[in-house]
Amino acid sequence: MLCIKRSVDIVGSSIGLLILLPLFLIVALVIRMDSPGPVFFLQERSGIGGKKFRIYKFRTMVDGAEKIGAGYAVEREDERITRSGKFLRRSSIDELPQLINVLKGEMSLVGPRPTLPYQVEGYTDRQRGRLKMSPGMTGWAQVNGRNIIDWPERIELDLWYIENWSLWLDFKILLRTMFMVFLGKGIYGGGRREGRSRKSTGGTKPM
Repeated sequence: MLCIKRSVDIVGSSIGLLILLPLFLIVALVIRMDSPGPVFFLQERSGIGGKKFRIYKFRTMVDGAEKIGAGYAVEREDERITRSGKFLRRSSIDELPQLINVLKGEMSLVGPRPTLPYQVEGYTDRQRGRLKMSPGMTGWAQVNGRNIIDWPERIELDLWYIENWSLWLDFKILLRTMFMVFLGKGIYGGGRREGRSRKSTGGTKPM
């Protein structure tokens, strides 16, 4: 069954990248016109088994933002967010380049969201079970509260997903994700941020 999941990832990410290429070009142009710096924001994350990889996102903040202000955490009215970045984050378009990670086999369309290596260092033995599946562009925790719910609860939802995974569950998650993105739910939350702080606070969204 996991072979089928990987096949769906390859087909889905390939078609998605082809269809979205014109949008990617437009977004890249807007980002470059809006503020100096690269089009993509690359950040090291932990994947399956804790293996590190670099995640792709459209840059929505000023260049070098992780070294300014709240660090890796991003607040609702964060001054580091660019004008175009506000729309990209609200619409979740900034996440679409992760289709490249999916095609490369570093991520899946559905799975636990990939976290920063320092967060994995603080996992308990049970929480490390979250690393048994490839991280996803969306997941069970994302469609059940996203950033509104606290980090420990998100981990438990991810563990439930891994223990109860099926292709039908992935399909339901993808449908619910489209609905939540359309409504803009849970982008910023009031819950406790992910893992140990490193300047993380409530009401934030990860970079």
